[in-house]
Amino acid sequence: MSMLNNHSGYAAANGIKLYYEIYGAGKPLVLIHGGGSSGFFDFEETVIRLKGRYQLILLDMQNHGRSEHRAVPETFEQDARDIIAVLDYLAIEKASFLGFSNGATTILKLASLFPDRVNKLIAASGNTKREGLLDGFFDSMSASTIEVMPPYLKENFLKLNPDPEKFKNMYEKDSQRMINFQDFEPGTLENLACPVFLIGGDQDVVKGQHLAQMQQQIPNARLMVLPANHGNYMMKDFNGQIDKELIDFTVLQIQKFLEAE
Repeated sequence: MSMLNNHSGYAAANGIKLYYEIYGAGKPLVLIHGGGSSGFFDFEETVIRLKGRYQLILLDMQNHGRSEHRAVPETFEQDARDIIAVLDYLAIEKASFLGFSNGATTILKLASLFPDRVNKLIAASGNTKREGLLDGFFDSMSASTIEVMPPYLKENFLKLNPDPEKFKNMYEKDSQRMINFQDFEPGTLENLACPVFLIGGDQDVVKGQHLAQMQQQIPNARLMVLPANHGNYMMKDFNGQIDKELIDFTVLQIQKFLEAE
């Protein structure tokens, strides 16, 4: 089944519809956004740089962007199953995956649940343990309210889905999932069969030592720590600024990783 370049649609995924966008042609690379965000919002800079080389498949996960919502708590496992459902709908048997933040945690979970569906993984600013996040992270999450949601994320959500109740649902589901974050079960990372590229910033929400520990646990893993914060090595920073040279460098390393034998 040949997919047209640059198109979008909705795929049935375990009882809800998920929105997807496809850019370019070539080997499939699935891009999974972070908490509170949406596919194109996190990966616009990546799409600009890679759409000439791959078939890029961007998803809005449950409760995010243009996708439908669930009333039940979010889990990373459910997100992994939803991604597989979309790939089934698109008749894609195997792909590589690039996930940012919660999206990185999701694709690490996906690779452990569905090893035969994965070529390579790029996990950017993801964590697999509570202690892998900055000290005080969970206290501040528990104390925070919807009012402190970053304005750029709120604006993006309401632009794609102008429903304040849905925005509230997304915020509650995302923050509860993080507050109740469960460490990955022992052996999960050790059993990953695919090549994994871990990326983070030296001023990230994820501790550098957690990324280093993950690299030691995963049999076939590379690690790149950049002079960066939570994601400005691949997207706009919190003030909407773009560090073009830094993003060029990051995306080039991702491309090299994907194309290495």
